[in-house]
Amino acid sequence: MQKILKKAASLVLASTMVIGLTACGAGGSKGEDGVITLDVYSQLANYSGKQTGWIADILKEKFNVELNIIPDGNGTYETRMEDGDLGDIVVWGNDSDKYPTAVKNGLLFDWNEDDILSDYGPYIKDNMGAALKKNQELTSTITNGEKDTLYGFGHSVATSSEDHESFFYTWDVRWDLYKKLGYPKVKNMEDFKQLMKDMVKLCPQDDSGNRTYAASLWPDWDDAMVMYVKSTATAYYGYDEMGIGLYDPATGEYHDALEENGPYLTMLKWYNDLYQDGLLDPDSMTQNYDKMIEKVQNGGTMFSIFNYSGSLGYNKTAHLEDGKYMYCLRPEEASPIVYGMNPQGGDRIWSIGANTEYPDKCMEVINYLSTPEGRITTDMGPKGLCWDYDENKNTYLTDLGKQCKKNKKTKMPSPYKGTFQDGTLQITNTTWSVDASNPESNGETYNSDNWKNTLKEKQYDIQKDWSDKTGCAGINDYMEQGKYTVAPGTSYSKSEKSEQLKTTWAQVTTEIKNKSWKAMYAKSDAEYEKRVKEMIDKCKEYGYEDCVKWSQNEANRRKQLEDEVRASSKK
Repeated sequence: MQKILKKAASLVLASTMVIGLTACGAGGSKGEDGVITLDVYSQLANYSGKQTGWIADILKEKFNVELNIIPDGNGTYETRMEDGDLGDIVVWGNDSDKYPTAVKNGLLFDWNEDDILSDYGPYIKDNMGAALKKNQELTSTITNGEKDTLYGFGHSVATSSEDHESFFYTWDVRWDLYKKLGYPKVKNMEDFKQLMKDMVKLCPQDDSGNRTYAASLWPDWDDAMVMYVKSTATAYYGYDEMGIGLYDPATGEYHDALEENGPYLTMLKWYNDLYQDGLLDPDSMTQNYDKMIEKVQNGGTMFSIFNYSGSLGYNKTAHLEDGKYMYCLRPEEASPIVYGMNPQGGDRIWSIGANTEYPDKCMEVINYLSTPEGRITTDMGPKGLCWDYDENKNTYLTDLGKQCKKNKKTKMPSPYKGTFQDGTLQITNTTWSVDASNPESNGETYNSDNWKNTLKEKQYDIQKDWSDKTGCAGINDYMEQGKYTVAPGTSYSKSEKSEQLKTTWAQVTTEIKNKSWKAMYAKSDAEYEKRVKEMIDKCKEYGYEDCVKWSQNEANRRKQLEDEVRASSKK
């Protein structure tokens, strides 16, 4: 239900990781120097080979292990399943696709066997009870009640269900241009489109003299629908991606993708209007994320629905010193979604392969990544070098840490080798939610953007202008002043699709994506309507209604679980 969050959990990694050849080796091994190599099969990784850099040094020093990352390339899962050896540490992209098959075939290690969890995963055992229980209940569901074996836990675990995560759909715009235009009122999407026209007119060229656009998109992350179109509906209406459509957490109402005048097609037409007005980057359909973010960093775009493809890419020191700034400006009628904290965790599961020779070492590594130190280190670098606690237990970034956050290619000092980017953990999964409470701090979370020491740092004049105009200290403060929709965290996991539905689903979603892009690039309203009709007719021919029926059933299941969470919170 949060596919784009899953993609962006590795937001900078997505544009910097090295994609290698898929490896399918045997289990872990011990070298002549006594160092143990653990095979990490991660369906989320975009990197193949030995983990390098500062995180490799930390893991070697603490546990005498090295990690061999194995991404999920074509045929990797099938080959490893056939061999009966998934690896030592196994990380799943979700808990509803391939994970159940591994459970049914006994290819995962029981975390209670030989007291592995108690002896080598004490922090997990003492602090992630709800997430562990969820996994056992999932096992029971998969096996029709035959067993409730503990095989792991899901990603982004929260410490409390009372709060929500940081806002992710941030409506970033060029604030300096907004200021020059006199801070015009932006009530709805029509006003927002007019603002884009005015901004491009005011700033027709980027830093290198290239033409600017309102937005630049990319197709890499499209799933059942065009990601950016769907995400704009999520950012405006507060409806979450759900199967082959969008789900309203506030009411439980479900909107299929091809619903007439529904949220998906409404936003598709909005982007087509941008294209017809010359405001949409014509490379959007063919470029990848890396090409898109280069344009953002170079000042080629006026807005982004997401912070990672907007402010986080644009707000480099040179721009801020020139009085240029990209930050939040939400249309007044928008009600962006924000996800409730979930102590049960998400669906990207950390697990251990059944045939590993070193379950203790696997558990030690996962346990370390689940400690407060390990969680922050994964994001920010080595403790003491890149970050630490002050005398009041408030977390802070060192000068090196700040530099590494701004520029992932910052060279690391001795004894570490290479750049900060080289040492980024290539497993690409999280343990605690970045907005979960850090018990070792003075009431802070793992999110460095919200640390007290970060917020009190000196602002540039253009940043101060945003704060003065909005009366807010940061994104969360600003977003909570207007409308927003909270999606409660639940134990929801997608149901398995039948083989026939999987085939139909692939045909339908491919048609939706391909025809959506063609409709977006239509040069007239008549051509747009023609493309949309072709899409609808072809999807119905493939079996669209079967896909909608499955999605509606999933929405009903989710609604029931959300109602239970809301009822529980009122007790």
